[in-house]
Amino acid sequence: MNSNTTQPPEPVQVSEKRNLYLFFIITFLFSWFFWIPPILIGQGIPFPSILADFFLGPFNLGAWGPFVAAFLLTYYNKGKNGVIQLLKRGVDYKFHKIWYLPILLLMPFITGAALLIASVLGDPLPNLSIFYEPWLILFWFFYLLLLGGPLQEEFGWRGYALDRLQSSRSALTSSIILGVVWAVWHFPLNFGTGAAGPQYGMALSLFIGALITMSLMSILFTWIYNNTGRSILAVLLFHASLNLSTFILFPVFEVQSALLFYLILMLVTVVMVLIIWGRKTLMKDKKFRVKE
Repeated sequence: MNSNTTQPPEPVQVSEKRNLYLFFIITFLFSWFFWIPPILIGQGIPFPSILADFFLGPFNLGAWGPFVAAFLLTYYNKGKNGVIQLLKRGVDYKFHKIWYLPILLLMPFITGAALLIASVLGDPLPNLSIFYEPWLILFWFFYLLLLGGPLQEEFGWRGYALDRLQSSRSALTSSIILGVVWAVWHFPLNFGTGAAGPQYGMALSLFIGALITMSLMSILFTWIYNNTGRSILAVLLFHASLNLSTFILFPVFEVQSALLFYLILMLVTVVMVLIIWGRKTLMKDKKFRVKE
């Protein structure tokens, strides 16, 4: 039999599986190394003042764990050319322009609708004064894109881990696994104060909700990622839109009942995506394969 028609050799499969595990290990070790000290400081455990100021300050590096792990492993396994290819996917805009609609507008629609429903049912609206200064929306979008999570996370979660998960699993299963890991990775922030966002002040009471919500979000991220040709730029923008709409435009975490409607609308959206695009690839093209 011609060896070119056989399955990839087992060592390659084992290597990629190992790289996925290493990615998760490095990501967690790096991030939690920077996120756990603020918890300890908050519990009264003394740290040298210069370290305490760093860990509690705006330059804490914890969020960069997925980024560091992705590029470290890419460089180790594929060298400089692999790093360049990964970076290029971060500026890959050559996907169908129709996808900019869900990338930029889906999450503002969901969060805005959740607040609207809560308001109709009698809850007061949070402060929406940013709409009187629309130029600030653009500022916050790019601030969040670069410093609020997308850049720090998406080269890792989607650009590195998701490809390897999908190589042997359905898009739905891969998304749920990644969503659970994503939620657990955020876990130390549940014990923080303020800096990471108001939802973390609710601590463990929202952890199960975070698992569900991030798993649903992860499915939407995979849907965007797969249908834009594995463009990391697409998920960077989608993540920025998610954070902008959730924390700045329509702060749903400030209205208790809006959280329920936010989750329901997210669930309805995910179900529609699964029905229309299918759980195996979340693409209408059933011949989808993860590129190397």
